Amino acid sequence: MELNHGLHLAYCTNIHRGETWRETFDSLINSALAVRERVCPRDPFAIGLRLSNQAAMELHDPKKLLEFQRWLDQNNCYVFTINGFPYGRFHGARVKEQVYTPDWTTPDRLAYTNLLFDLLAEILPAGIEGSVSTLPGSFKEFIHGPGQEKIIRENLWRCVGHIARVSEKSKRHLHLGLEPEPLGLLENSAETVSFFGRLRDEHENDPRLDKFLGVNYDTCHFAIEFEEPQSALAALQQAGIKISKIHLSSALKTKATPDALAALKHFADDVYLHQVIARDENGKLKCHRDLPDALLAENPQSAIRNPQSEEWRIHFHVPLHAPAVAPFENTNDHLLGVLDLLAANPKLCPHLEMETYTWEVLPPELKSRSVVEQLVAEYDWTLARLAERGLAS
Repeated sequence: MELNHGLHLAYCTNIHRGETWRETFDSLINSALAVRERVCPRDPFAIGLRLSNQAAMELHDPKKLLEFQRWLDQNNCYVFTINGFPYGRFHGARVKEQVYTPDWTTPDRLAYTNLLFDLLAEILPAGIEGSVSTLPGSFKEFIHGPGQEKIIRENLWRCVGHIARVSEKSKRHLHLGLEPEPLGLLENSAETVSFFGRLRDEHENDPRLDKFLGVNYDTCHFAIEFEEPQSALAALQQAGIKISKIHLSSALKTKATPDALAALKHFADDVYLHQVIARDENGKLKCHRDLPDALLAENPQSAIRNPQSEEWRIHFHVPLHAPAVAPFENTNDHLLGVLDLLAANPKLCPHLEMETYTWEVLPPELKSRSVVEQLVAEYDWTLARLAERGLAS
């Protein structure tokens, strides 16, 4: 939906199962329209579309694409952004580190992302920017030398060239956002600035870098890294990096007490990778690959001796509207800090997307309502926070 200052808000449909186009389209018909009726029944309703590679190839069929375009028009819906991070299956089976495959060292990732821009150019309304978000190059464990990083930069630049051509042909303003996250090749503002600096050195004075490539700022991910919104966004802006999209999402945080560690076991699912960053009383950060690894490595006796000394932040997207229940807190303070900065400068980024994709693996106490009811509650919470800052009416 369109907000004040030309901002657009959607929820990401990666919360729904669907790897084929038929499955994806059915989720829009059965769930997205139900949310629309509760949240935005009269005005145009925005969809943050997630397309797997298979769904994207199937939607590229002219008949299916025309059917979808007509469906959007008939239901007063529009698409302004596509989540191009998960290439393959994203629900109902082990995803973990495979969500990074194929990464940007491969021609498959380039071809998939180019296809997403081809589709977005066809369905994006005139006068609205269009964005695609993607993984932060790769997973750190997959990278073994500078040669792979160079291939990533080369493939991203090929994508920039494709975006430029599609933008010119379609008369649309399109851009790609790399999404830093814990243990990604890019996981914080410093690594992102350094990466863009290398790209800038390789393509000196080429305006396409600033215009077509930027960052998808996920408030959950940057909070897990113990970054503060003002400093992180300032670092990106000072480096001339475009904020392509802002993901409104929240992470778990807690003190490493015995009770908290015991309760965290309920969040250790077999589907998604839940990276953990722990900060001790001296500010030193330690990263664990996954929540089960962190729980296994933790020395319970040290937590008992000084249970308030270490704070854990866990990559588990929790519903924005869910109240914090002891022993847990959330990182909504980071999200709200980003909204404060957006209120001070609405031109910071036009695209906002709620992205709590973990509904299927939430513990029972956080899953007491249907997915449609959860999404409506997230809209209510988010729109209220935006209205408090003059960003929504």
